[in-house]
Amino acid sequence: MKRGLIAATGVAAMLVSVAACGSGDDDDKAGADGFKGQTLTVWAMDGSTPDGWTKDVKAAFEKKTGAKLKFEIQQWNGIQQKVTTALSESDPPDVLEIGNTQTPSYAQTGGLAELGDLKKSIGADWSESINKSAVYDGKQYAAPWYAASRVVLYNKKIWAEAGIKDTPKTRTEFFRDLDAIKKKTDAEPIYLPGQNWYFFDGLTIGTGADLVKKDGDKWVSNLADPKVGKAMDIYKQYQSFSQAPKDKDEATPQQGEVFAKGKTGAFIGMGWEAGVAIKANPKIEKDIGYFTIPGETADKPEGVFLGGSNLAVAAGSDKQELAKEFLKIALSDTYEGQLAKEGGVLPNKDSLQDQLKGNAAAQAAAPATASGGTTPLIPEWAAVENAPNPIKTYMTAVLNGKAPADAAKSVEDEMNKRLSQEH
Repeated sequence: MKRGLIAATGVAAMLVSVAACGSGDDDDKAGADGFKGQTLTVWAMDGSTPDGWTKDVKAAFEKKTGAKLKFEIQQWNGIQQKVTTALSESDPPDVLEIGNTQTPSYAQTGGLAELGDLKKSIGADWSESINKSAVYDGKQYAAPWYAASRVVLYNKKIWAEAGIKDTPKTRTEFFRDLDAIKKKTDAEPIYLPGQNWYFFDGLTIGTGADLVKKDGDKWVSNLADPKVGKAMDIYKQYQSFSQAPKDKDEATPQQGEVFAKGKTGAFIGMGWEAGVAIKANPKIEKDIGYFTIPGETADKPEGVFLGGSNLAVAAGSDKQELAKEFLKIALSDTYEGQLAKEGGVLPNKDSLQDQLKGNAAAQAAAPATASGGTTPLIPEWAAVENAPNPIKTYMTAVLNGKAPADAAKSVEDEMNKRLSQEH
C-alpha cells in the first residue's frame, strides 16, 4: 500500500505499508523519569510524520522520560521484507509503524507485543472501525494511529452548469445528479474505471458483505455471496455514467490527470489526488470540491475502505515500558490532534475530528469513518491483491455482462489458491 502527501492541497492519503527500526541495549527501568541514558528508536514511513509533530513529540517524550527519541524514516521499496527480517532478529525495532491491513500477518508470527493494558489505559474511546485492524485473534497487538478514506472530488463548475444546487446526501440523489450532468452538459458525469477495487471494497462493507469465509480450517472465496453481488450492482450503476475502460484501474491512467482536463463531473478517490489534478492543470484548483460518498440513507454514509497505520511494539524489544511511554504521548489527544491537523489524516478518535477544520478533503472523509472498514483482516489476504488481482477480474466480468454469481465462480479457484499460499 502507498501513501502520498501533496503539499498543494494540504491533504494526506494513506494506503500505508510498514516500517521498523533498531533499538539500543539498555534494559528498561520501571516508571516514567527512570529511563535516563536510553534511546528509543522509532521507524516511520516516509511522509507519515510531519515536521512540527515530530519535533513536539520528541520534546515531550524526552522531557517526561529522560530518554532520547530517535526517528528513522524508511523508504517504501522492500519495506515488508525488511520488517519481517527485523522482527526475527535478536535486536529488533522498539516501535514500528505498520500498515493496518498488514498487522495480522506480523501479529501471527509472534513479532508484536500485546498491548491490552495500553488499550485499557488510553484507548477506551478509540474509533472502533479504526482500531479493528489492530486486534488479532481477540488480542490488541498494535494501537491505531491514523487513517484515510475515499471521498467524491467534483468539478463545481460542471455541477453548476447542470443546475445542481447542493451536494447529494443519499446514493439515489447522487445518481440523479450524475444523470443531470449527463443530460445537461457535455461532460462525462463521473470517471470510474472498472477496477477501482478499493471503492468496491467500501461498497461491500456498506452491504455487510464478507469477501472470504471459513471452510473448515481454511479461508475461501465468498464472492458468490448475494451481498457481494449487491455491492457489485451498485458499482455497475455508478460505472454506467462513466466512459472509463472497464478493464483498467484508477491509476491507469491516473484519474486525477483525467479530471484535470475539466471534462469530468466527479471521481472517487483520495484527497491527495486533487494535487495530481492541480499539478496537471493549476487552473482547475478553484473548481474542485469534495463531499462524503453518500450511502443508501442520509443518516449513514457509504462504506469506505480505511487505509492507514498502526503503531506497534516489537515483542523482542528490551524497552517495552519505554515504548509504551512513547505511545501514550504520541497517541494522546494533544499529539493525535496535531497529527490530524498537520497531516490531514483521520485521527483515531471521533472526538478529534474537529482538528480537520479547514481541510476540505479530510472533512469530507471524516463522516464515513464510523461506517468504514478494511480488507479481510487475515494473514492470508495479502496474496489475493497481488497482480493480477482476481477480484478486479471479477469486477470487469460483471461490468461486461456476466452475472455476479457466474463471475464469482470464474475466479473462485484462483482466489482459493491464493488464500492457501504460505505467508
